[in-house]
Amino acid sequence: MVVTTSASDTLHTGSGPRRFLDSGLEARQVPFTEIPIIDFGPMTGSDVAARRAVGDAVRDACTRVGFFYARHHGVDPAIIDAAFSGAHAFFDLPEAAKRGVDIGKSPNLRGYTALLAENTDPSARGDLHEGFDLALEVPADDADVRAGVFGYGPNQWPDALPTLKPALLAYHAAVRAFGERVFCAFALALDLPEDYFRPLIGKPMAHMRVLHYPSQDGPVDDRQIGIGAHSDYECFTMLYTDDVPALQVLNSAGRWIQAPPVPGCFIVNVGDLMARWTNDYFASTVHRAINRSGRRRYSIPFFFGTDSTAVIDVLPTCQGPGRPAKYPAITAGDYIRSRFDDTYAHRKSDASDP
Repeated sequence: MVVTTSASDTLHTGSGPRRFLDSGLEARQVPFTEIPIIDFGPMTGSDVAARRAVGDAVRDACTRVGFFYARHHGVDPAIIDAAFSGAHAFFDLPEAAKRGVDIGKSPNLRGYTALLAENTDPSARGDLHEGFDLALEVPADDADVRAGVFGYGPNQWPDALPTLKPALLAYHAAVRAFGERVFCAFALALDLPEDYFRPLIGKPMAHMRVLHYPSQDGPVDDRQIGIGAHSDYECFTMLYTDDVPALQVLNSAGRWIQAPPVPGCFIVNVGDLMARWTNDYFASTVHRAINRSGRRRYSIPFFFGTDSTAVIDVLPTCQGPGRPAKYPAITAGDYIRSRFDDTYAHRKSDASDP
């Protein structure tokens, strides 16, 4: 959750206040030289030096710009196309069919979120998008589900659209595999062994959202946009969008800049949990979305985190005698649950749900 403390220049995120230069809802267009495009192809190869170069590029992007595009990610375009086709079909369903899998019916944040039901800024009037949430498919009889470990459980699927489940689970699996390579690149960027994070992502809280943004035509109320200014909760987000521009990112200079879709690329940004883990060496990226294209926009953010029970303590390469740890250790599940409780209206009424 992000709270705007004034109409001017401060946002409060999970990693503390963030300053920005107020420009209303406008964002600056920047040349691509300011938005790094990183080739992830070497992360599937055997050239150690080439993989380390990817890590160097990730470090530069996360400390200088705050986000990057990822090319040659290895996700099959046919899987991406099928997922977006499923998104179109789901959001075209009658409202009653979508409400049949309403997120309020799920104890673990899976299902449909209606327009304005989510609010990333409590001082605003709700976010102008609808969504369908899913995560790692974990059966109800799983030991962690029975124990009430946060972040695990079965997904909800609409009976009226049987093709949605295989399309979205195939996408989830493919992007999860890409995310494991991103974790390897982050490890290299942080001067850690390349497989440092692997033991912590065997059963990840890999939350995914399929989003639909109607176009906002005419005057736009800055208290009600596609999604208000916020930072993501997990370690990092891998976002794929259609060709409709809407994303605006707060760069490290405190200016809103446009981040238009780049064909064939994911947009990757650091989340609050990674910022905490790196002692704020990598800052989480504040962003928002405003669709004024005249067309409907669809996007699929994939929020990749660790296992729910993983302990997040400041990494050894991000602290030392002159740079003490800012944050106490916390399990990933406890941290993410606290953030969700602040955002979803149905959880505010019963924040004790697992």
